[in-house]
Amino acid sequence: MKNISKLLLTSSAALLLAACGDTTTEEPAEEAPVEEEATEQTDPTGTVDNSETADAETVTVNMLNNDGEEVGTAIFEETEEGVTLELSLEGIPAGEYGMHIHEVGMATPPTFEDAGSHFNPTDVEHGVNSETGPHIGDLPNLVVPEDGIVEETIDIPDTTLQADGENTLNSEQGTSLIVHTDADDYESQPTGDAGDRMLGGVIFPGNEQ
Repeated sequence: MKNISKLLLTSSAALLLAACGDTTTEEPAEEAPVEEEATEQTDPTGTVDNSETADAETVTVNMLNNDGEEVGTAIFEETEEGVTLELSLEGIPAGEYGMHIHEVGMATPPTFEDAGSHFNPTDVEHGVNSETGPHIGDLPNLVVPEDGIVEETIDIPDTTLQADGENTLNSEQGTSLIVHTDADDYESQPTGDAGDRMLGGVIFPGNEQ
């Protein structure tokens, strides 16, 4: 009887030791790091900063007078047919004035002479009344009412704001918008006899400057 009790006691002790000895716990596996999805950074206003990209959908030009004072804006916008120009000017003397896109992206008051000649990538004559014209940079005369305020939209066909587009305003030399002191007669060479330059603004600055 004593031998049986001793055997049972020994077996119980062995089982207890075995149970206590197995204290290993399985650690939870490390979670794999979650990769963040790349998000495209966009401008919430929809305006393109032309200083950081070769192309643009919209360009806003600050127009200056001969004294270097801002007189409004000229907004160029890409369309399927070309480019539209939305003018918003004030404080301009009443009258009719020649207006053109010029071939250099500079427009320094008081003379704006650094804007160069008319934008003419197709190498034709000036003016809608000439035999081969007009220049792509030839625009309708600007008509300013007595209150000096201009709100006008003009279509400019056969051009683009895209750097690699045909007849682009976004060229190596850049482009500028110039308003003259007299009306353009739409035929005199090479500028329509439009007089001196009284307003100017850079559309695209020249990369060569």
